[in-house]
Amino acid sequence: MAHAPTETDPDSHPDNRIGTRPPRTRAWRDGRVEAEGFDVADVSDHLQRERVTVWLDLCGPGQHDLRVISDELGLDPVAVEDAVSSHERAKLDRYSGYLFLNVYVPVVINGALTMHEVSAFVTERALVTVRQDAGFDVDALLERWDDIPAIARADGTGPLTPLLLYGLLDLVVDRQLDAVQGLDDEADELEELVFDDRFPVREIQRRSFRLRKNLVMLRRVGLPMREILNTLLRRDLEFVSKELTPYFQDVYDHALHVGEWTEGLRDLVGNLLDTRIALQGNRLNEVMKKVTSWAAIIAVPTAVTGFYGQNVPYPGFSQGWGFYLSTVIMILCSIGLYLVFKIRDWL
Repeated sequence: MAHAPTETDPDSHPDNRIGTRPPRTRAWRDGRVEAEGFDVADVSDHLQRERVTVWLDLCGPGQHDLRVISDELGLDPVAVEDAVSSHERAKLDRYSGYLFLNVYVPVVINGALTMHEVSAFVTERALVTVRQDAGFDVDALLERWDDIPAIARADGTGPLTPLLLYGLLDLVVDRQLDAVQGLDDEADELEELVFDDRFPVREIQRRSFRLRKNLVMLRRVGLPMREILNTLLRRDLEFVSKELTPYFQDVYDHALHVGEWTEGLRDLVGNLLDTRIALQGNRLNEVMKKVTSWAAIIAVPTAVTGFYGQNVPYPGFSQGWGFYLSTVIMILCSIGLYLVFKIRDWL
């Protein structure tokens, strides 16, 4: 059991208290909630009782913040360092007596993608979640656990931590699916911009670059989920029982869907960019065709005035009606060329 802090204990200092937010705790006995909101120092007391499973959540802790729980659960310093370090890759590591999990929960708001890192220590009868920030909704996780029918039917003969881990992974993968859906909506809006008559080039370039960057980030955290779930489903690990295999297999199928959907969106964005370049080339050709047509129209009066500018006698030379005749010729030729170009859809 962890010792109680005293005035000389460095852990009693306000800057050394566990997490930037109060820790969340819960204990189950035979699948039913027995206690909730107890002190971190009481975790070991609950674990000493038979058929009790404990969950502890730490939000924004430092390395010193995990010292108490590390001593109580016998966590490896390397795993503790990974839990408090930012930008660790999504992975599942096996240690003696427990598993270390690191995943990312993406959130898409107005086209902007934000990643929230979540780590977890999974022992035989304890689950410790470590969040880098408050972006991950712990209340949603508790609701997910309360909705698992197997927890209510648990009789204490088997460990409860695999079910808790299933609820955590299921929520993470569902949030990844929500993020892919948000990026898919962004791709639909980008497609409308590409085929818009206004053709806002700068906005298309900005949003397409942001979308491709978000897809790369989501792919980076989504692909390892398949490896994580494959590892958990391995028979030699003996972590997932036969009864729970369909649960984890369902999460694995959703993780596959995330990867396939992300790859499909990447191809779609690439095709949209190629389409944008083709449309931009076509629009440039249309503009050049119009400019050339108008240049031909303007060239007619230029040719007429230039020809009469030779200062040689011509019909109507030095006569008023000659000026009007040349003007009518220029207007008629210009109108004729305009009609020809219009019929050929050059204007």
